[in-house]
Amino acid sequence: MPPTLSYPLPEMVIVTGAASGLGTGICRHLLEAGVQTVGVDLGVQPDGLGGSSYTHLRGDVTSDSLWNDVSALIKSKAPATLGLVTSAAILEVGTILDFDKAAVERTMSVNVTGTALAFRAVLPYMIERGKGVIVAVASIDGSFAEQQLAVYAASKGAVRQLTRTVALDHARQGIRANVLSPGPMMAGLFERHMKSASDPAKFKATRAARQPGGEILSPNDVAKAALFLLSDASLALNAADVIADGGLTASFDFRTGQEGSSV
Repeated sequence: MPPTLSYPLPEMVIVTGAASGLGTGICRHLLEAGVQTVGVDLGVQPDGLGGSSYTHLRGDVTSDSLWNDVSALIKSKAPATLGLVTSAAILEVGTILDFDKAAVERTMSVNVTGTALAFRAVLPYMIERGKGVIVAVASIDGSFAEQQLAVYAASKGAVRQLTRTVALDHARQGIRANVLSPGPMMAGLFERHMKSASDPAKFKATRAARQPGGEILSPNDVAKAALFLLSDASLALNAADVIADGGLTASFDFRTGQEGSSV
């Protein structure tokens, strides 16, 4: 067997956006690690997630009734330690001129209000235990602008600052809250953006060429970064923004070699 490294995880972790993409990947890794996992999503329980360690709660992350159900479950299960991952999000493509008031509010409601309500529901139980860890999934678009994603980028910037401030407000109560900012992943949101292009195959190839590794990241790889932040391996991190983009934003312009010699 090769050498391995392991660190404790919370006994129970609540994951929003569990029915697809990154959320499903995070749930799968948590279950493999033996964590009681609570998946939250409007969608049905995805294939491959199940067993006695998994509970799926269907509902809208902007609804108080859903978070009342989560609270009741925490009380009934009474885990010794708790974690929370807020992965639920929506992405609509267009410039600000394409968004009416209702469309702006829809994105902000799910991406920002849904995250805030999750914090508000779970934090008291973490504080009660004197310990808890939050991973809020934002995006590199929360720090860097991307064309046709103005409203989405604004929502993820809000998630980033919400989380960092919560981390400071509750650090003395044993809470750690960090931001996970993925780049493009071959999952729902990126795929939706790709399919909106006039030539999806060209869009994908162009975006992949920009990546230092030459390919779009797998949500499975980003999910592992979420588990790192949930584990005691990341005890030194609080209010941090971990950019999981395969090096995309490390430079203003990655040279693929196709542009010729720079000498």
